[in-house]
Amino acid sequence: MKLEGSRAVVTGGSRGLGLGVVEALVSQGAKVCVVARDAAALQAVKARLGVEAISADITDATAARTILADVRPDILILNAGAIPAEGPIDQLSWEDFARPWDTDVRGGFHWLQAALNLPLAPGSRVLVGSSGAARQGSPQSGGYAGAKRMLWLMAKYADQVSGKRGLGLLIQAILPLQMVAGTGVGEAGARAYGRAGGVEPSAILAGYPSMPPRAYGEQVAKILADPQYDRALALGLRGDTGLTTLEEKAAA
Repeated sequence: MKLEGSRAVVTGGSRGLGLGVVEALVSQGAKVCVVARDAAALQAVKARLGVEAISADITDATAARTILADVRPDILILNAGAIPAEGPIDQLSWEDFARPWDTDVRGGFHWLQAALNLPLAPGSRVLVGSSGAARQGSPQSGGYAGAKRMLWLMAKYADQVSGKRGLGLLIQAILPLQMVAGTGVGEAGARAYGRAGGVEPSAILAGYPSMPPRAYGEQVAKILADPQYDRALALGLRGDTGLTTLEEKAAA
């Protein structure tokens, strides 16, 4: 995909990994629309990067349909999500445990459904943010790992629907395979595992390779631009090893 001149919608693009993706896409000439709830953060990103900004809740099905119908993006990146609970299963309320399901999974459901039913134009790309926790679990973050595994599966389901209906959409899951400093999820994870292990959060983060949000964004841009990744259903991203295919699409 040629990124220059393409239209992209990035949910949760006002901070953290989402902001890193927005910065990378803008640097390559994409016209980006950032969707997030925090109006002040959105305005700051708009002023600095010249992007379009829309304040909306990702769990609002009507907002998902309206934004995609108005913007008609070539690229949709579903990055927004809740900060997971911190603690083991025996110490969390159900509300805290289910937070990623109520936000991340519900939002992913509405936006994927909107992309399929609008539908987006043939050749459009949809990247669904998951997590390395979807592979091995995350016992100190409640329902986070299960929710991220569900998003991975939802990307697979949606890609299958696109194929059966002949929509021509390319839908993939992207998984950061490490905690990332300076992000809400990364900092929460570091606190939770630091507390469980009796060490400072900084010690937890120090165990992972450096991958600032902008570097993550550059890897996402590479997925979009390099056709060698088109057959991947799920891709892992790390600061040291770069991109890794975790699951291939089924043969047509």
